[in-house]
Amino acid sequence: MLNNAYCSDKYQYTMGKSFYDCGMKDKTAIFNLFYRKAPENNNWAVASGIDEVLEMVENLGSMPPEFFSRFLPGPEYAEFREYLSGMKFTGNIYAVREGEIVFPSQPVVIVEGPLIEAQVLETPMLCIMNHQMAVATKASRVCRATNKPVSEFGSRRAHGPWAATYGAKAAIIAGCSNTSNILTGVMFDCGSTGTMAHSYVTSFGCSVEGEHKAFDSYIKTHRDEPLILLIDTYDSLKCGILNAMRAYRENGIDDSYPYGYGIRLDSGDLAYLSCECRRILDENGFRKCRIFATNSLDEYIISDLERQGACIDSYGVGDAIATSKASPCFGNVYKLVQIDGQPVLKRSEDKAKLINPGFQITYRITKHDPEKGDIYKADVTCLRGDTLTRKIGNGETFTICDENDRYKFKTFEEGSYSAKPLQEKVMEGGKRCVPVHSLSEKKAYYEDTLHHFSPSERRLINPHYYKVDISDQLYDLKMGIINRLVSEINNFSL
Repeated sequence: MLNNAYCSDKYQYTMGKSFYDCGMKDKTAIFNLFYRKAPENNNWAVASGIDEVLEMVENLGSMPPEFFSRFLPGPEYAEFREYLSGMKFTGNIYAVREGEIVFPSQPVVIVEGPLIEAQVLETPMLCIMNHQMAVATKASRVCRATNKPVSEFGSRRAHGPWAATYGAKAAIIAGCSNTSNILTGVMFDCGSTGTMAHSYVTSFGCSVEGEHKAFDSYIKTHRDEPLILLIDTYDSLKCGILNAMRAYRENGIDDSYPYGYGIRLDSGDLAYLSCECRRILDENGFRKCRIFATNSLDEYIISDLERQGACIDSYGVGDAIATSKASPCFGNVYKLVQIDGQPVLKRSEDKAKLINPGFQITYRITKHDPEKGDIYKADVTCLRGDTLTRKIGNGETFTICDENDRYKFKTFEEGSYSAKPLQEKVMEGGKRCVPVHSLSEKKAYYEDTLHHFSPSERRLINPHYYKVDISDQLYDLKMGIINRLVSEINNFSL
């Protein structure tokens, strides 16, 4: 049995033993899950995995003491093992919606609860969120390379069945039209799609006539379904496309076929071959026959195919999405930001690793353009209840400043903007407190969110960077803690 609440690192539990023995286990802790830099010079990332996180949290405290004895043996751990076997999460969780577009340093998930309960969630939560956000963010890039449908075909390259199943879910949220993974289709009621492999064609005999027989048999056994024939097993133009048209014609499949039909190219010069196939199909009356392309595609290859005028109607993308191939390790971290009401932070000589302390909330500021509609203009992360939070809540005029250059600022006048908080309470007292959204609802939310950003912020290469700031009080709190620490360090000696 796999209980993913315990897909964890041992040090989460050795720290927990100290919290337990020292009487610290019930101190109220706040942890933020966030990332510092988006992969591949992205402007932002796509959130996915929140539902699986909540399921994982609810699984905590469901294993017997014997389970814990396997990694916490000995009589000195006996009392602690008994405690862990019944330790449920009793706190609150705040999170962005799945499909939300999120920026560096913004809290994606905020955990508020007893220290020991919140601490042990770190590893399984990061495991879930890092995987799904890597896949979702890559899928977003691939799908933004074209206005044609993109199918997720990466299960065979994914890092295990769990990754294949939930990676396909993340890919659909971030723009993919469908997936080949049947388990994802069943679990999330989104269906699954597929064509055929080269082994299907060669199983009918390694000959040109065997290829025709394969196509003819496939059509006969899949009538009243979408039909896609793989034509590059032997030669795409000299026999594959010809056998496909022959089999379609012999079985009465033409432009009146209501379920859709087409061919698939999986090798060679896709730009050239697709244009030649389009010409041949059109000349023979198969004008609605769609051309589907696969073959190690990613956003850069797809962009280039589109630039070359390839006659491709849809794409299938495998390992580039399923493994986030160019940047497979997403950088979410899980950091303590407050303990018993006292803000804390991790200081580092690496400036990029400096975190924002305290209990936070992020607002997305929107302005209405008469021609373009509602446009997102800035995100600002505040301390809950601080002056800026109150001003935004009351619709008052406010100014935000660039954290790294305080001379760069932007003022939003009263009545000129609207705002929404990105994080909502999703678990209260250890129980889920928000409705479950379907996969199609999450995908629709992502697509709606995406189109409120400007085209320059959505481009793949050298995107215009969206304004992301923190409130003055959060900035002052952070710098105050740092200055105090530096003073203590400089005056410290044994």
